[in-house]
Amino acid sequence: MDKMPEQFEFPWQHSFPPFFTLQPHSETRARQISVWRALILDYFRFAKTCTLDIREASHHPLFNNASINRKLDNEFILAALSDLQRTQNAAPVDKQRHRWEIYWHTLEEWGNLIYNYVTNRGATGSVLTLFELTQGEDVQDEEFCGLETDVLVKALRVLEGEGKCEVITSDDLEGVKFF
Repeated sequence: MDKMPEQFEFPWQHSFPPFFTLQPHSETRARQISVWRALILDYFRFAKTCTLDIREASHHPLFNNASINRKLDNEFILAALSDLQRTQNAAPVDKQRHRWEIYWHTLEEWGNLIYNYVTNRGATGSVLTLFELTQGEDVQDEEFCGLETDVLVKALRVLEGEGKCEVITSDDLEGVKFF
């Protein structure tokens, strides 16, 4: 995530210096965090990526606007990520909360998108590989095309918990059978 997608358009707030300072007034802070939540989700959706390491985030154009010499500190980034976690749009990957997964759809929503795709294609009862679900020819126009494997598996585990599929992992196959 070192490179910013060239076409992403930041909202006006990204050029507003106070936007990069956690506001002390609770109502103002809540609105500010809400705008950051939307911005982070929009950016990650646009970039089609799901991972963030906050130790490197201060160098990332999303959190560092060099043109106004402002960047978010790690405390602020963690506050925004914690808010995303509250809405089920992010989760820490490690106990130190350095590495995060960002979900522009919640895991449940990802699961539903995938399950609707499978049922609309008449593929229930069949086994699909994880590669087919994220890289196959038939999914190129689907929003989950290119979804990172770790996030895909977590979304499939949600479906598995609902009895809609069985995730199959063995030495020679990573796939899922849909019911």
